Amino acid sequence: MDQSKIAHCIEVLCRKGCKEVSLIIRALERSEPMAEVQELNEGERQAVLHELKSIMAVYQEGGTCW
Repeated sequence: MDQSKIAHCIEVLCRKGCKEVSLIIRALERSEPMAEVQELNEGERQAVLHELKSIMAVYQEGGTCW
């Protein structure tokens, strides 16, 4: 796994804002094709999904995004 590609992808996706990230998480869970993750292999996509869920858990607890 290329950690630098994963970190870059997460950074790019998070810049879109928490509501958009929530939609991205759903798309990744359904394995929908997305330009932002097309260069990643399946393991790297799962790592991105896991990290995005961890990041979004903070917003869910505070209720600041939903």
